[in-house]
Amino acid sequence: MTSTHAFWLAGRQATGEDSFDVTNPWDGRLVGTVSVPTDAQIEEAVAAAHAVREEFAATPAHVRVAALDHVVRRLVERTEEIAQLISAENGKPIKWARGEVGRAVSVFRFAAEEARRFNGGDAQRLDTDAGGTGRLGLTRRFPRGAVLGIAPFNFPLNLSAHKVAPAIAVGAPIILKPAPATPISSLILGELLAETDLPAGSWSVLTAPNDRMPALVQDERLPVISFTGSGPVGYSIMESVPRKHCTLELGGNGAAVVLGDYASDQDLDWAATRIATFSNYQGGQSCISVQRVIADASVYDRLLPKIVAAVEALATGDPSDPTTDVGPLVSEDAAKRVESWVDEAVQAGAQLLTGGKRDGATYAPTVLTELPDGVTLSSEEVFGPVLSVQKVDGEAEAFEAVNSSKYGLQAGVFTHDLQTAFRAHRALEVGGVIIGDVPSYRADQMPYGGAKQSGVGREGVRYAMDDYTYERVLVLTGLAL
Repeated sequence: MTSTHAFWLAGRQATGEDSFDVTNPWDGRLVGTVSVPTDAQIEEAVAAAHAVREEFAATPAHVRVAALDHVVRRLVERTEEIAQLISAENGKPIKWARGEVGRAVSVFRFAAEEARRFNGGDAQRLDTDAGGTGRLGLTRRFPRGAVLGIAPFNFPLNLSAHKVAPAIAVGAPIILKPAPATPISSLILGELLAETDLPAGSWSVLTAPNDRMPALVQDERLPVISFTGSGPVGYSIMESVPRKHCTLELGGNGAAVVLGDYASDQDLDWAATRIATFSNYQGGQSCISVQRVIADASVYDRLLPKIVAAVEALATGDPSDPTTDVGPLVSEDAAKRVESWVDEAVQAGAQLLTGGKRDGATYAPTVLTELPDGVTLSSEEVFGPVLSVQKVDGEAEAFEAVNSSKYGLQAGVFTHDLQTAFRAHRALEVGGVIIGDVPSYRADQMPYGGAKQSGVGREGVRYAMDDYTYERVLVLTGLAL
């Protein structure tokens, strides 16, 4: 894992004049050296994507399906190798890295399935008014143009897959820009795409630094931008290109609501285990990790010690160890930021029940109560293994607490009551409501995205395919309908 990695320029490997090192956040060892494209090489990739857009859009479905199916097979064959790489560059525990590869397999498989049936066309009789006699409308979808996909560090393979697979499925050229901290997983994806018969220029993986992105974002030859990352960066992108089609998957501070009817010992054991696991499972570095628990007063006193015990039972350590539940954050700076936010909250009056300690890039799984208003943890996304628990009186107060956040990605509601589930679906200002579980559940084929400051648009293979395309109607005249 210490070789120099070329990037992928219009379907072929290339190297630039500069490079950077990728290191393991757990032990600091070198994972690999990655080449950086020059400005001229970035221009070549954009020009190639723009030039091939009509050819790629007209590519027969079976060609695109064959490429997607090939990636599925190769990901399966190389699962362990890629999982070890994800764990090394990201610090993700190996068991979660293996799960990420499995999810990427599903994304490409779903894309292949959708590509087989996509764009069959919807026919509409237009003779419902006299002026439409003999006319039939046929509506199909066509790519908007080349896509700029910007992926984050926390799921370096799967969230790259969510950019690339839908683009291939609809025949839209894509330039993928991986996160600087975790680029090698995306470059492996390039290796698999290079084994296919996709048109030259239809895809590139450019390991460009963040300060080179404004020019790419502004380039009119890339009319679609799919970004996953922080809110400030995402909204600055959208505001800088108001005429482009942007999909933004941004932050959250996911809430898990435990209502009064979820009261048996079995119920609370399940809720506590799920909450503990999914507030910490990527070191808390997931936009739908559990950051807030909102518990009804009738179950709070029994639930809280169960959560603390479940958190303390998590194994923290070397991410390459299959028994490790919680590894390091992506960098020591990230862990220091989490540490400063927790320290601020405790100094303001929050009660620290467990955790609250940092060792290099690792931050101990942490549980707080009595979190004061006004501290950073009460309003921002921590993106670390930190959980706060608050007591509320009844459903209405619980839902109000969920909606008090400026974010609205997903929420989990532990209840057995179907009417409550539908009330939650109506009342909660989020993109997804998960009943009987934490907000961290995501199936890769479902629509995924947020409300308020959690983003714009939806991912999930079919929904991204819709985002990358637009409807175009064909009106046929003089038909005997």
